[in-house]
Amino acid sequence: MERPTRVAVTAGMRTAAEHEEASRNRACFDQNPAPWEAKLEQFPKYVRRQNLTRFLSLYELFKLVLPVKGSIVECGVHQGFGILSWAKLSAILEPVNLTRRIYGFDTFAGFPGVSDRDRSPSSSHVQAGDLSADSFEEIARLVENHDNTRFLGHIKKVTLIKGDAAQTIPEFLQNSPHVLVSLLFLDFDLYQPTKIALEAFLPRMPKGAIVAFDELDNPLWPGETTAMLEVLNKSRLRIRRFPFDPYIGFAEVE
Repeated sequence: MERPTRVAVTAGMRTAAEHEEASRNRACFDQNPAPWEAKLEQFPKYVRRQNLTRFLSLYELFKLVLPVKGSIVECGVHQGFGILSWAKLSAILEPVNLTRRIYGFDTFAGFPGVSDRDRSPSSSHVQAGDLSADSFEEIARLVENHDNTRFLGHIKKVTLIKGDAAQTIPEFLQNSPHVLVSLLFLDFDLYQPTKIALEAFLPRMPKGAIVAFDELDNPLWPGETTAMLEVLNKSRLRIRRFPFDPYIGFAEVE
């Protein structure tokens, strides 16, 4: 019997050429004599198509919840791609919607632990501390920069909640009884925090709200699928995807 292939925790399915693409693009970026700001404004030249794909997916998700009351909750902030995308999309598409807040949950120190439900033949090597990103302070500074130039920037839009979701999510909801959720974006990857997030936030999601998963049906992250099945086993979700994105699955609360 063929032994299952272990998949790297980060970018495990890329080809050799795809692994080299970023460094080759960086060389082009560094050799361009234009000022860095001018080069950054031409970002589609330098980022990989997969990064543009992800941004387009977040844009499409955001459009689905524009008419839905409630805030955005991102579970798994990592380097901040998603949290700053939500913030900037809100500023562009709904600049006067001062009550839609954006909450980001992360340890900012990697996985707090890995359970047996997170194990598969492809992921036996995943361990506590993986996907660590010490990005809290940088994201906070970038959010402040963004607030300085957006409409109604004096009203707080983004809140980062640092720590283990098993503790921070219940504490957050206890201290924020007013919160409704229009978009729950689940990117914890693991079983326990995903299940805790689903159980905590789904009762606060009105009809028409969107719950989105980043790692469903992914052999490297079986815990996310297991958590979804356990929490929603009595509800047959109509899980959809965008035709251009192989990862994100989403469903409307009905």
